[in-house]
Amino acid sequence: MLVCSCNYITDKEIRETIIELLDQDCWQLIVPAKVYHAMSKRGRCCGCFPNVVDIIIKTTEDYHARRHSTEAEIFDFMSRLKKFHEDNRRADIERRQKSHRAA
Repeated sequence: MLVCSCNYITDKEIRETIIELLDQDCWQLIVPAKVYHAMSKRGRCCGCFPNVVDIIIKTTEDYHARRHSTEAEIFDFMSRLKKFHEDNRRADIERRQKSHRAA
């Protein structure tokens, strides 16, 4: 399935890149910019980033489930990842409100 129409990136390519990153360090925090940088691409309109975040979460969960990671390690990591995602979403909303007020 095509995820990024600007760069013609499929979900399979994104999953493979995420697994390569996890093989290097299985507990690193992976964000869309890191995935795109590893693929030697860059986000253009960035409209696909929410879908890339969902793919990162699902792929990371599956990766750790296969690696027999403990439930506590997985839960802690996923909690930190979801908090990071929510914090960034709040920052985006705040930026929109500030620009709206200035207009």
